[in-house]
Amino acid sequence: MNAEQAASCLAHPKVVTSEELQRRLAGRRGEKVVFTNGCYDILHPGHVDLLARARAQGDLLVLGLNSDASVRRQGKGADRPVNTFAVRAFVLAHLESVDYVVMFEEDTPYNLISAVRPQVLVKGGDWTPDRIVGRDIVEADGGRVLSLPLLEGYSTTALISRIRTALR
Repeated sequence: MNAEQAASCLAHPKVVTSEELQRRLAGRRGEKVVFTNGCYDILHPGHVDLLARARAQGDLLVLGLNSDASVRRQGKGADRPVNTFAVRAFVLAHLESVDYVVMFEEDTPYNLISAVRPQVLVKGGDWTPDRIVGRDIVEADGGRVLSLPLLEGYSTTALISRIRTALR
């Protein structure tokens, strides 16, 4: 199986382009859209918990997922992401709490947030509200920006570090 065939095996109807997302959201007027974003490189309970609590803030959850190049530019290490966008999106799309997964190529999801215009913007508690990208857009539209507490003891970076230590 070549890379293109492998990627098509990982296709999921919840993984959409920005344009497709905007079309789908246009047909769902009146619903409260929640937006969050991240790399979600190796899914762990902290991610699942945050996504479920984010989804509880509205009627549907849009997850902006960093492209592979965007993850590499985040300074997480040359070997990140561990999982490709296709793999990360496929796994996340299977979570009940996630309604749509959409890639963004930029370093931040600012343009995507501007296009989606969510009523609620959520990040994990390691982000103070004043540092949350897109806050100005959401608040200007009368929406809410939330920094939700993280489930302690879970971190992709720490998990990778433990794996590397175990392999030495």
